[in-house]
Amino acid sequence: MKSALLVIAPEMFRDEEYDHPKRVLESRGAHVTTASTVPGTATGRFGLHAQATVSVADAAQADWDAVLFIGGPGARVFFDDPDAHALARRVTETGGVLGAICIAPSTPAHAGLLDGVSATAFPSQEEDLVAHGATWTGEPVTVEGRIVTANGPEAAVEFGHAVADLLELPGTDEEDAS
Repeated sequence: MKSALLVIAPEMFRDEEYDHPKRVLESRGAHVTTASTVPGTATGRFGLHAQATVSVADAAQADWDAVLFIGGPGARVFFDDPDAHALARRVTETGGVLGAICIAPSTPAHAGLLDGVSATAFPSQEEDLVAHGATWTGEPVTVEGRIVTANGPEAAVEFGHAVADLLELPGTDEEDAS
């Protein structure tokens, strides 16, 4: 079974950007784990509660088939976090899928992982991504190699399916996971 780690801020992660990809990945057969700064209950911008069972620091010591950084205002906590950078680097070094949605693509960008890579994000992050070497697409979802970026909640289901497709999970993006 493929493993996917969803990384959320302890507060103010974007509910749909967590919930929709999680449902897609689980419906297509992935084992999903949630990480945050510390284990415990995290609260989304609109009140969704999610249980983080592992810290980002501990997650960075393990191998994952996919790591997805979830957006929302709280995601800024990971932009310059060394453990988040180590986690993002590890998944790319081991051939896994790296995903980030909304403002969260700034985390792998700050880790140096989007230099020369086509990427998208919430429009407020365009300047930051370009400053870190990314080629801005402005598309809802951009896939380059094993890196998937998305621009926000409206693209959350498509984002989940793009990651699932790279993981070669059964099912298709025609299926509704909501």
